[in-house]
Amino acid sequence: MTDQNENIEEPTSEQSADVASTPEAQTTPAPPQAIPAEPVAAAEEAAAEPVAAAEEAAAEPVVVDPASIADATVEYIEVDETPREKPAIPGADLIPDIVTDGSDFLDAEARAAAEAEAEEAAARAAAGDEDDDGIVVKPIADAAIDLAAGARYTATGKRKTGVARVILKPGTGTYLINGKSLEAFFPRETLQRVIRQPLETVGYDNRMDVIARMHGGGVSAQAGALRHGISKALLEADPNLRGELKRRGFLTRDPRVKERKKAGLKKARKRPQFSKR
Repeated sequence: MTDQNENIEEPTSEQSADVASTPEAQTTPAPPQAIPAEPVAAAEEAAAEPVAAAEEAAAEPVVVDPASIADATVEYIEVDETPREKPAIPGADLIPDIVTDGSDFLDAEARAAAEAEAEEAAARAAAGDEDDDGIVVKPIADAAIDLAAGARYTATGKRKTGVARVILKPGTGTYLINGKSLEAFFPRETLQRVIRQPLETVGYDNRMDVIARMHGGGVSAQAGALRHGISKALLEADPNLRGELKRRGFLTRDPRVKERKKAGLKKARKRPQFSKR
C-alpha cells in the first residue's frame, strides 16, 4: 500500500488549469461567502429612521390659523379683476413722434420765402382783394358806366364749345339765361360765383341786368363763356376797365379744349389693351 500511494503523481499546474477550464468546472457554483451580521443591522436601522419620522409627521394633527385664512381672503377680494376698457380713440394716450410741420426741414431761404408768401396772403386778405377761394372780389373804384334808360351793351363769350351772347342793361342785378334765372340754369353755387365775378368786380352787380342766350358745351363751359361775354360787354361800356379786367383774367378766352381722338386709340392717348394671343 505504501508503494502504491507513492506511485501516484500529484497534478501539475498545467493539469489543474485544464481541469478548471472544463464545462463541468465552470457550471459548478462557488460556495457562498459569509456576510458579517453587524453591517446588515446598521443598514436596516438607517433605512427605518426616515420611515418612522414620516409616520410620526403624518400622525400629528395639522393646525390652521384662522387669521391667516382671513388675511388671504381679504387679499383675494382686493384684486381688481375688471376687464380693461378700450380707449375711444386707439393710441390717444401715446406720445406722437411724427413731425407734422414741414418748416423744420426747410433751409433758411425756403423758410424766408414761405414767411414772405404768408405775409403777402395775410395782407391781401386784410385788404379784401381775395375771398377764401382766391377769387378777386374787390370792386374797382374808378368804374364809370353810362346807365341811361336805353343803354345796351352786347358781347359774345366763348369757352370750349359753349357760346354765350350777352346783353347788359340797367336794372337790379337779375340774370335771365335762355329764359331761366341764374339759380335755375346753374344750380351749382361755384358756377354762380364764377358768373357774378365781373359785375361784382366793377361794383355794378346790383345796378345792371344780364340777358344771355347759351348754346353748346356743358355747364362748366357755358359758365366760363357767360363770364367771358359779361366781361367783354363791360369793356364795351367802359374801355378804361380793360387793365383791371385783364389783370384778373376775365378778358382772356380760356384756350383749353378736349384733345381730339387719335386713330388706333380709344381716346386722345388711351390705348387698347394689349392681347398677346
